[in-house]
Amino acid sequence: MSVFDEDLFRKGLEQRKSTLGASYVENNLAAADDFTRPFQEAMTAWCWGFGWGDDAIDAKTRSMMNLSMIGALGKMHEWELHCKGALNNGVRPEEIRAIIHVIGIYCGVPQALECFRAARKVLAEAGEI
Repeated sequence: MSVFDEDLFRKGLEQRKSTLGASYVENNLAAADDFTRPFQEAMTAWCWGFGWGDDAIDAKTRSMMNLSMIGALGKMHEWELHCKGALNNGVRPEEIRAIIHVIGIYCGVPQALECFRAARKVLAEAGEI
């Protein structure tokens, strides 16, 4: 018995691959085991199918929102991953910088510095700086 909606999973899988890259997503799902697979499947359906699956907000704006929220939470592994995804969704380096400025204002300079470190790595790997 599945713990998620199959249609939302398919929609979510497409969006997840579009944002994070097909090879990353396929490797991530392939590495899931009996312990982690239900969570991977449910989050693909819920986060990417339900959360990202409508046309109310475009993918670029959603990526910008995610960078702000994940940066505020200080979840830097996820922030780095979503920074790569933001580039895939058309977020420009100067927009990433502006997002980090807002993170610094509302969440503190130390958190902004962490985001700048991660962004510098992602942007360098992407050939953007």
